[in-house]
Amino acid sequence: MTRWLAEYAWLPDHAEPTPDVLIEAEAGRITAVTPLVGGGAAPAGVEVLGDAVRLPGLTLPGLANAHSHAFHRALRGRTHGGRGDFWSWRDVMYDVAARLDPDSYLALARAAYAEMALAGITCVGEFHYLHHGPEGRPYADPNAMSAALVEAAAHAGIRLTLLDTAYLTAGVDGAELVGTQRRFGDGDALRWAERVDAFRPENDHARRGAAIHSVRAVPAEQLATVAGWADRNGMPLHVHLSEQPAENDACRAVHGCTPTRLLADHGVLGPHTTAVHATHPTSGDVALLGESRTGVCLCPTTERDLADGIGPARRMAEAGSPLSVGSDSHAVVDLFEEARAVELDERLRTRRRGHFSPAELVTAATVAGHAALGWGDAGRLSVGDRADLVTVRLDSARTAGVPPVGAFFAATAADVTHVVVDGRTVVADGRHQTVDVPTELRHAIGEVTS
Repeated sequence: MTRWLAEYAWLPDHAEPTPDVLIEAEAGRITAVTPLVGGGAAPAGVEVLGDAVRLPGLTLPGLANAHSHAFHRALRGRTHGGRGDFWSWRDVMYDVAARLDPDSYLALARAAYAEMALAGITCVGEFHYLHHGPEGRPYADPNAMSAALVEAAAHAGIRLTLLDTAYLTAGVDGAELVGTQRRFGDGDALRWAERVDAFRPENDHARRGAAIHSVRAVPAEQLATVAGWADRNGMPLHVHLSEQPAENDACRAVHGCTPTRLLADHGVLGPHTTAVHATHPTSGDVALLGESRTGVCLCPTTERDLADGIGPARRMAEAGSPLSVGSDSHAVVDLFEEARAVELDERLRTRRRGHFSPAELVTAATVAGHAALGWGDAGRLSVGDRADLVTVRLDSARTAGVPPVGAFFAATAADVTHVVVDGRTVVADGRHQTVDVPTELRHAIGEVTS
């Protein structure tokens, strides 16, 4: 049994952190959560042993990064200074994608995932479409790139949901994949399903899921094939949705409806589906998403970096869509920033304050994100759940003098001191226990950008 004594802990259904909480775990699961009485005195029958690990600061459940493209980490600092939009940025992204192979992707993803661990992320959803070799030729193992990502997460010490992505066409009009895009495609949805069926991660830190890249990339008549595969296998399904106005315009021109309506008509929406971005939905789209209980993953730092816009987060939440967050392109890896940006960007959009409580933002970054990735037993500090703990210092230059309830608005990833995943310490005193993160990032990125 392992024990931790948290100075403050954010417990389920609490509006603010609770002081002096003893957390116990065995075999990777939380077995007891005990708030202590009066500054460290245990209730009757509870013994606080000297072997309890003290966690000064605020301890949260593990954070879930619900949307990642690991290879985009190589773009940080290389795309931010110029003019253009999403489409010009995409050209630079394709240049990096063209250079990767299973070995270089393993190195880059391992370093990127270890950076996430340092930031308090205990689980990541990898929206994976870089499947094949140059010119679209499959590797000897057609899932070699998938295996590299699974291995990378194991080395970094975090859990992974591999959202294997169907990417079949270059536009809503069915245009063929060209150039680097050929690496993404399987020909059609049936061949995509055959390849995904053949991949079974051996370790329990990784699970499979499915993704539809967008209505641009999967023809309407094949959407149901991907959604049906996910449904039959009981797996989460994710989809980029209305990230750009051009996507909406193209969908209306070809299909006479919005992307959200197209997905609804082909059985894609539902409580096991997560729409990523949903930046430009109509009022009718918001209603469709909410009525179907389709989740929405917001990626504010990427949406601002690519000049995508600000989605109607509060309206989508009130309509019934659970909100989660992701770091997407990894321009920033900091779920504190992503979560508070849900509130702060809504302030910019509406010119009003106070749309989401701190507890709602914590939920988006923890339990809702894990649920969106198919880990319904994570994201809470409660008995029976996975022993994922993230401790944030309250004495840094950013958090000093801030009450614990306000730490989510003040802290950054740099304030994370201790990370436990499934009961195992992955980060201690702000250092990853097995990966030299800066060195490995520098080497891995140099390999694909030099």
